[in-house]
Amino acid sequence: MSELSHNHDEHHDHHEEEGPHSSFSGYMLGFMASVFLTAIPFWLVMGDVFSSRSTTVLIILAFALVQILVHMVYFLHMNFQSEGGWTMLSLIFTVILLFITLAGSLWVMHHMNVNMMPSMMSGGI
Repeated sequence: MSELSHNHDEHHDHHEEEGPHSSFSGYMLGFMASVFLTAIPFWLVMGDVFSSRSTTVLIILAFALVQILVHMVYFLHMNFQSEGGWTMLSLIFTVILLFITLAGSLWVMHHMNVNMMPSMMSGGI
């Protein structure tokens, strides 16, 4: 019976984290990148930098996608080698959910704008 408990202990000792953990400088780099990726779109909207609204929206979406990648790499420590490939599977799942959420939200907002009641479009009662 001691042999069984010895195997059980070895199994638990062998289980260690495979993924790299970031240092303080890594976290600070991720934080500064996040602040930068938030401040620039804020400035684009508040400063009315582009005359075309669609250009502003596309640039903000691009910044949002880059910020998601920054968070996944610097704060969630996701890479393609850690945890035997399961991180890659969760990354693919995250991208699919992100696409569904963004596309669905834009679709709903567009159709709500198109199907708005005419009395509401004239400016009130």
